[in-house]
Amino acid sequence: MGFGSYDESEQENQELDLDDDEEGVKTSETDHEGDVEFEIGASNDELIDKLEQIKDDDEE
Repeated sequence: MGFGSYDESEQENQELDLDDDEEGVKTSETDHEGDVEFEIGASNDELIDKLEQIKDDDEE
């Protein structure tokens, strides 16, 4: 086989090992019930002006 090629028969015979004995993160253990608040510190007009400046810099 050359670089980047594969044997299609290998793709057909793959089996997944779904044992629950393996360590992992249970999504229910990381649930978050609460609020998140943050302050932007700039007005919408200031943010739009900054975005336009960034776009202009990228075009140059």
